[in-house]
Amino acid sequence: MKLIIQIPCYNEADTLAITLNALPTKIDGFEKVEWLIINDGSSDKTVEVAKQHGVHHIVNFTKNQGLAKAFIAGIKKCIELKADIIVNTDADNQYNADDIPKLVKPILKKEADYVIGERPIANTEHFSSIKKILQKLGSWVVRKASGTNIPDAPSGFRAMSYECAKQLNVYNNYTYTLETIIQAGQKNMAITSIPIRTNEDLRPSRLLKSMPDYIKKSIITIIRIFVVYKPFKFFMSIALILFTIGFLIGLRFLYFWLIGEGNGHVQSVILSGVLMGMGVQTGLIAFVADLLAVNRKLLEELKNKIN
Repeated sequence: MKLIIQIPCYNEADTLAITLNALPTKIDGFEKVEWLIINDGSSDKTVEVAKQHGVHHIVNFTKNQGLAKAFIAGIKKCIELKADIIVNTDADNQYNADDIPKLVKPILKKEADYVIGERPIANTEHFSSIKKILQKLGSWVVRKASGTNIPDAPSGFRAMSYECAKQLNVYNNYTYTLETIIQAGQKNMAITSIPIRTNEDLRPSRLLKSMPDYIKKSIITIIRIFVVYKPFKFFMSIALILFTIGFLIGLRFLYFWLIGEGNGHVQSVILSGVLMGMGVQTGLIAFVADLLAVNRKLLEELKNKIN
């Protein structure tokens, strides 16, 4: 059995050594434990630090591509290297590496395909109140979209089997965390979560440039998840809201017309017709979007069979 621990890196020369020094070199159940970093276009000495600390494999991007693409590039390399289990962790030493044996245990015992580390978010002091709320909201969205029960979906500390890794795709350029759980859930993989420990904050989050930026990207990510993975429900909900409002406005006009006061409410007829028309059109979009989602799933299945 081979375990590969992958770490996406972008200008992590200051923290990578601490992270690597904490990683295990031997774990029960594995003949080999190897390390892999994805150098996401770093302009500092990230690669040199990695080589000095014995990293076995390095994937290099000449230009910064973002966390999501770095994650998937690492997964593809791990698959190429025939890793039986892959662990993903962060370069800033956020996660306690001593919990890696606990993280991979459900996969070794054939109880899970995908394991997500649950951070003690409520007790994490460097997480702001807004960030904690958005973390909970993101996890709730993922649970609804995937049919899973993962309490900390944005956690980057996770382990996956070889077969699970082969089926993951990421369309979002911002982050991979939410999307891959939804994919795994929709493909009926066995997903579980275990409590893990975190370390002290070594640097500000790279995903959190500013609170407004984080809120904006989080909201866009959440909406996009529903559009991509629950398109029929998303668009049909909007369609029903528009049609219902238009219908109620039409009933209001009908009431005034019946009591002889319809002349002063012609605008209501126009607004009612517009809203009901928009509702019908959005409902048609729901069916088209659902067909596109089915086509995407078929293409993903075909891709997995070819690989």
